[in-house]
Amino acid sequence: MSERDPNQPSIDPARLLQLLSCGSLRDESNGALRWSSNYTFLMSVADSECRSKVVYKPQRGERPLWDFPDGTLCYREVAAYHVSMALGWDVVPPTVLRDGPRGVGSVQQYIEHNPDINYFALDESHAEQLRKIAAFDYITNNADRKGGHCLLDAHDHVWGIDHGICFHPAPKLRTVIWDFAGQSVPQDLLNDLQRMAGNLDDAKSLLRQALDKLLADVEVQALQARLRRLLNRREYPRPGPGPNYPWPPV
Repeated sequence: MSERDPNQPSIDPARLLQLLSCGSLRDESNGALRWSSNYTFLMSVADSECRSKVVYKPQRGERPLWDFPDGTLCYREVAAYHVSMALGWDVVPPTVLRDGPRGVGSVQQYIEHNPDINYFALDESHAEQLRKIAAFDYITNNADRKGGHCLLDAHDHVWGIDHGICFHPAPKLRTVIWDFAGQSVPQDLLNDLQRMAGNLDDAKSLLRQALDKLLADVEVQALQARLRRLLNRREYPRPGPGPNYPWPPV
């Protein structure tokens, strides 16, 4: 058994999800990661064939928030992955909900990256990917898109992490990515959003069934409303009354 090299071709997505869901978890961090608001652990997940680093966020380690129901942040992490998958944008690393050493929580593939490179270090060559993340953050109502929540992997792909405070039914978009405010959403992205909207409207679709298990009814309905709004306006949102930026921004 050997650990997956980030410079080698990625493991098959279905196989990776199986590994995340069923593999044996082992703590690699000797305690919680520093600078995390909630308990976050760097771990490895392994079976008889392969191993991968993961980030484990247990439900019982979540810090209570005044505006989000207690114990729901790990569910939102997983819901964000389902939205990313439905769009086909690979914004969120593969993420599952499962039991772990400290109880149920989200388990997400760890992205190997240079910690000195975040959103503020990206350039025009990453604009297409950032347009996807900006649209994704609007429809998921991301209340905490910091610069450090954008990771650049060895293949020059930008991933978004930390989606525990998304999907609130009230407007709460707080992000550092306002580069595209007021600009038209590219047609290919609108096509993806339209396809997702159709899946979300179908109560029998895999996407809708997954989100119904992870989010409250009012949160799913608000997601549908934001999707329709973006499809109707066809442009990226502009900053509103605020607050529009997370704190701290990095």
